[in-house]
Amino acid sequence: MPRDHYEVLGVSKSASADEIAKAYKKLARQHHPDRNPGDKQAEAKFKEIQNAYDTLSDPKKKQMYDQFGADVPPGAGGFPGGFPGGGPFGGGQQVDPEMAQEMFRRMFGAGGGGAGFNDLFSSFGAGGRTRSRPQPAETIDVEARVPFLTAALGGTIPLRVGDRDIDVKVPPGFESGKKLRVRDQGEYGEDIVVKVTVDPHPYFRREGRDVLIDVPVSIPEAVLGGKVEVPTVSGKRVTVKVPPGTSSGSRIRLPGLGIAAGDQYLVMKVVVPKGKPDDRTKELIEEYATLHPDDVRIDVPWR
Repeated sequence: MPRDHYEVLGVSKSASADEIAKAYKKLARQHHPDRNPGDKQAEAKFKEIQNAYDTLSDPKKKQMYDQFGADVPPGAGGFPGGFPGGGPFGGGQQVDPEMAQEMFRRMFGAGGGGAGFNDLFSSFGAGGRTRSRPQPAETIDVEARVPFLTAALGGTIPLRVGDRDIDVKVPPGFESGKKLRVRDQGEYGEDIVVKVTVDPHPYFRREGRDVLIDVPVSIPEAVLGGKVEVPTVSGKRVTVKVPPGTSSGSRIRLPGLGIAAGDQYLVMKVVVPKGKPDDRTKELIEEYATLHPDDVRIDVPWR
C-alpha cells in the first residue's frame, strides 16, 4: 500500500499550498536522479515524492485524496491514488467524463460521490485532459543597494535572504537597475534574483562606462593654464595640465581611467571670487576687458 502523501512530503494535512511546494522543492532536489546517478532507491523516492506532489498541489485531486485516501479505483489515470499511465484513462488518452462518472457511480453507489465526486469531474477540461498543476517558485526576488565604487570596480556585497546570510559577487561595470542571479542559494535551493540599485558617489558620476568629476579652477588657472591633482575611480590620484584659455564646462579626457576601460572626464568649473573686488583688482579686470573685448554670447542660439 503506498505511503500517505502528507507523510512522504513531511507536512501536515493542514499545510498550505506554499508549505507543500517548499517541502516538495527541498525533497525533489535532494533525491533527484541527476544528483544521485545510479541510485535506484533515490530514484524510487523521487517518484514517490513527485506522485505525492502531483496530488497535493492540485486542489481537486487533493480534495478527492482527503476524502477517499488512496482507495480511488485503479485505471482512473491522473486521479489521486490512481495509476498514471495505466488503465483505460492512462497513457495520455482522452477521458469521457460521463463514462468515468458512471464507473464511479457503479463502484461507490448512486450517492457515493457526493460534492467531492462532482468537483472531481469539473476539473477536467475539453477532451477530458486535466489542467496543469501549479509549480513551486523557481526564484526568490530581492533588491539590494550597491556602493558606487563596488559597482564600478567589482566586488562582493553581503545580503540577507530570509534567515540566511550570503555574499553576492558584483562584476565590474555593473549598472543600476540590472539584475544578478545567484544559483541555488535560497532556503530550498531556489535561485536568488537581485535587482541592484547603485548608490550615488559624493563626487563621481557615471555616463555608461565613462566617469565624470567636476574640477574647480581659478580665473588665473583658466586664463593662463596650470596643473590640478584629481582622484580616479581606482583610488589613484593623477596630476593634469589645464590648458590656457579653459572655459567653464569644458572637459579634459583621461583615457582608460573610467569603468571597465572607459574614460574619465574632468569637467572644468571656473570659480569667480566672492564679494566685491578691491580697487586694484577692479582696475586690472577693466584693463583686461579693454584688451579683450570679446562677445562671449555671440554664438548662443537664443540671440
